[in-house]
Amino acid sequence: MLLTGHAAYCAAFCTPWYLQVQAWLHHGLVVILQGGVNCIRLGDATLEYSSNLRLYITTTMRSPHYLPDVSVKVTLLNFGITREGLEDQLLGIVIAQERPELEEEKARLVLAGAENARQLKEIEDKIIAVLSTSEGNILENETAINVISSSKALSNEIAHKQQVAERTEKKIDEARAGYKLVAQVVSVLFFVISELAAFEPMYQYSLAWFVSLFKGTIAKADKARELAKRIDSLVSHFEYSLYAQVCRSLFEKDKLLFAFLMTVHLKAHIHKNLDWSHLRFLLTGGISSSEPPHNPSNWLPDKLWGELVRLSNDVPDFEGLEADFREHQDAFKVVYDAADPVAAPLHNPWSTKLDPFQRLLLLRVLRPDKLTDAMHGFVKATMGTKFVEPPPLDLDRCFKDSSATTPLIFVLSPGSDPMSMLLKYADNLKVQVDGISLGQGQGPKAAKLIETARTRGGWVVLQNCHLAVSWMPTLERICESLTAENANPAFRLWLTSYPSPDFPVAVLQSGIKMTNDPPKGLRQNLLGSYLTEPVSDPAFFNGCQRSGEFKKLLFGLCFFHACAQERLKFGPLGWNVPYQFSAPDFSISARQLQMFLNESADVMPLQALRYLTGECNYGGRVTDAHDRRTLMSLLAVCYNESIFDDGYTFSPAPGCECYQVPPEGPVEIYIDFIKGLPAAAPPEVYGLHPNADTTKNQQETNQLLDSLLASQGSGGSGEPAEAGGSSSRDTLLLQLAVELDSKLMAPFDIQAARYKYPVDYHESLNTVLCQELVRFNGLITAIHTSLVQLQKAITGQVLMSDDLERVGAAMYDNRVPASWMAASYPSLKPLGNYMADLEARLNMMDTWIQKGPPAVFWISGFYFTHAFLTGVKQNYARKCHIPIDAITFDYSCMPTGPLPEQPPAEGGAYVNGMFVEGARWDDASSMLAESLPKVLFSPAPLMLLQPCEVSKQKQFPAYECPLYRTPERRGVLATTGHSTNFVMELMVPSDRPQDHWIRRGVAFLLSLAD
Repeated sequence: MLLTGHAAYCAAFCTPWYLQVQAWLHHGLVVILQGGVNCIRLGDATLEYSSNLRLYITTTMRSPHYLPDVSVKVTLLNFGITREGLEDQLLGIVIAQERPELEEEKARLVLAGAENARQLKEIEDKIIAVLSTSEGNILENETAINVISSSKALSNEIAHKQQVAERTEKKIDEARAGYKLVAQVVSVLFFVISELAAFEPMYQYSLAWFVSLFKGTIAKADKARELAKRIDSLVSHFEYSLYAQVCRSLFEKDKLLFAFLMTVHLKAHIHKNLDWSHLRFLLTGGISSSEPPHNPSNWLPDKLWGELVRLSNDVPDFEGLEADFREHQDAFKVVYDAADPVAAPLHNPWSTKLDPFQRLLLLRVLRPDKLTDAMHGFVKATMGTKFVEPPPLDLDRCFKDSSATTPLIFVLSPGSDPMSMLLKYADNLKVQVDGISLGQGQGPKAAKLIETARTRGGWVVLQNCHLAVSWMPTLERICESLTAENANPAFRLWLTSYPSPDFPVAVLQSGIKMTNDPPKGLRQNLLGSYLTEPVSDPAFFNGCQRSGEFKKLLFGLCFFHACAQERLKFGPLGWNVPYQFSAPDFSISARQLQMFLNESADVMPLQALRYLTGECNYGGRVTDAHDRRTLMSLLAVCYNESIFDDGYTFSPAPGCECYQVPPEGPVEIYIDFIKGLPAAAPPEVYGLHPNADTTKNQQETNQLLDSLLASQGSGGSGEPAEAGGSSSRDTLLLQLAVELDSKLMAPFDIQAARYKYPVDYHESLNTVLCQELVRFNGLITAIHTSLVQLQKAITGQVLMSDDLERVGAAMYDNRVPASWMAASYPSLKPLGNYMADLEARLNMMDTWIQKGPPAVFWISGFYFTHAFLTGVKQNYARKCHIPIDAITFDYSCMPTGPLPEQPPAEGGAYVNGMFVEGARWDDASSMLAESLPKVLFSPAPLMLLQPCEVSKQKQFPAYECPLYRTPERRGVLATTGHSTNFVMELMVPSDRPQDHWIRRGVAFLLSLAD
């Protein structure tokens, strides 16, 4: 309503109309001719307008895209800066600082050139005027002859001046060229930081801030008489200054990524010694729609073998790698088995043929779990040690860099709380701090606090800005209104927020951003608990009547808190859902521990403590039933009767003997004990298998590569056209789309299938089959349609829409497009493997149609596995006249051997195709066993699912093992209380306690991410 009213006013009075949009501009603005009158249709309103009306629209969106039917109605102006344009600006800045006389002369020449051009234009106009007004013989017109003669003399004089100016300008340009390297480096680095917002919306940096930093470098860098030394000084000083300034606003996980981006782009654009196709393979692992040849080894996973084949076939400088691998497997296995594969020697010719960056590609296809370490070493060797050792957060430095008009922004991460640090710093400076936690209805109060502090001085802290999305535009206006004239110099505005796409970009760009990640590692986590409230308070630590028992249980609680947080880094092996366990969870649990012990003089209330701590305080955050089971299992290690025994250890695994409860004593005893623990704790301390370290490293690598991939092409420093730009990209996409579409099976004939497998009361699997075919047909149609449309769009036959662009971008990155996944079963596989998996599923369905139900069902091949399981139960329920909700399964793990050729005689179903994560199936003992080293997933046994009544289910020593559809394990919480990724519980034979496998994070999976 407000927008329409404003538009009507502007249209009526021909007032210029300025509109800033934060979303895509589609069909909301339509220009029409109605009754001979020009009109604008804005939504549902039709407004008359004058031809003198001017509408100006701006957007702060990154790389906005408008369809042609919108573009033809407006004049689009791209004000985005280019690398070359910025380079010229920066060159002017550095010359103005280093050689001001040159820049002044350059400016004078520009002005003189403009003046000469003006005079020449006047001369031309005079001559034309004389010629047009002259009558008769022009040679007899004395006035005309005088004008032409004087014009010729002036023209000759101007031409001479231009020649002198050109010679002078050439000399100046030669002098300026000496500083061109500085401008090139700085320009490249600006587009590096502009790419960071592609994967984290809080990483926003303005050009004004960047130029100010560059000017500071010019003033602070070491002086030198020799130009080459001065250039080196400027470049090295700015590179590290930018790294240090940006790192204080980056999360710990992104600091190596930033250093790597700096290194890569400097090598590509400045040193010209990096092949973009190499970087592309490093990030994606290559793209292929065909299956690789048979893997000749029994130790290299098939996924890595496929990448190795693509590296050999598609990437320059790696020709012959596949053949060499077949011939020298032992040499490659040395790298695969090495504890430190980064330093492991390569055999010839690869040891001499590959440069340090190319070695990263080889490591990706052999040991991707160590790729992060290798990238760390690459940056260190190329840029220097200081680029892999980011400086710690210096709050005093940040404050001194700020002003009353510059907000200071803490970007939060789970477990971080900068308030105590900020309040302590303010106390040291004797500054009054007013704070408020934003939320519903708190905006006006916050605005009033800011207005009061702005005039009288003081600090205002607005916490949790991400919770006040609707108030963020108001915050932006307040920050924009702050000036040096209307703000007290002692005023400071501090903001805290978790990453949010709704946080105002203008505030982020003008503010000073800081991150304060919580301590990493078990030792630092334990130490943090003992150095903060309430444990650090002597009155609390020594205030329990049952001091000895309290201090042991308190140490156990600290250990539990550290384990709960540290398991997050192991992904789904640790927790299905990454919970934000925080200091308040620990604080309330510690206070309850003291209170219960003080009030229970004769009994040890462990059961009540376990319930309050596990089910309420920490469990209140837990939404996944299996995570709750894990939480209580971990707590049982720390809250039990045995903890009071001397020498009690939290893990019985070898090498974990040092993780025990220290003897009773003052708080310093515990702090010294914690400081003596190893810096890095083995996974067994958290109850996990040693292979969990490999899983963690692999996840860190995947996260790093995904972020790097997201940054590519988002800024101006992306891959140049000559190194694989739009033409080669389109060619590759067109070829890939044709190949994928040619291999895609045609939709199933549903009518024929229903005729052959009609609805049958005693055979529910007929209905299951037909429902599966309908689902797969929807997926086939979605894929086929998008592939055909993409081919037409690339060849110019149809419009390249937003949706098709996203499909093409995903395929180019070897990812499954989101539009396909919307019609698909859950899958984490890359594009090539996803299509191969889909083909196998469709073949299973086709074989079922042609030959009837199989004797052994490939359970991983169903679109909706739950329907199949329900169908098996329903057949039994109808056969035995038992309610289906009173039926469960008996689970039998079958011995290895030939697959059964007939279905189970007593009903039920044989199923195979599952995988085990966190453990393995041992055929010899027919039980769960510990995983083999570096084997993260292993095949599950053939299982017989035999329906039975719940009361008659067979009982045997077993692990109640969850079955998930994908390794992610996480899904949407369903009404059943389980994740949509969860399928069912399996009873798997085991000779170990359930808690052992629960803490291991053992689960069966229907599909892998490979």
